[in-house]
Amino acid sequence: MMSSNISSILSHQTFMNTSAHNIANVNTDGFIPQNTTIQENSNNSTKAVTSKATDTLSKTSQTNLTKEITDQIAIEKVTKADVVALRAQDEMLGSLLDIKA
Repeated sequence: MMSSNISSILSHQTFMNTSAHNIANVNTDGFIPQNTTIQENSNNSTKAVTSKATDTLSKTSQTNLTKEITDQIAIEKVTKADVVALRAQDEMLGSLLDIKA
């Protein structure tokens, strides 16, 4: 279970990095942002899949700040939940290891 939470944190870090890159280029003429999706693997881990957004042929940046900020809020919430779960698992494992036979 810990590995799935760690995998999720790493995947969401990639997602956050992509979003930050898109925001950093909001004033770059002709910039085509990247989209990231989180996919679940068969072994209960996740991976981030990043691809270029569809080019609208706009001469200005195609970054949608509303989407990027909303995505970042969701990424933050998921990461916090993963950290809480990791801490709980760590405490439970520590308690089990402290039991003396």
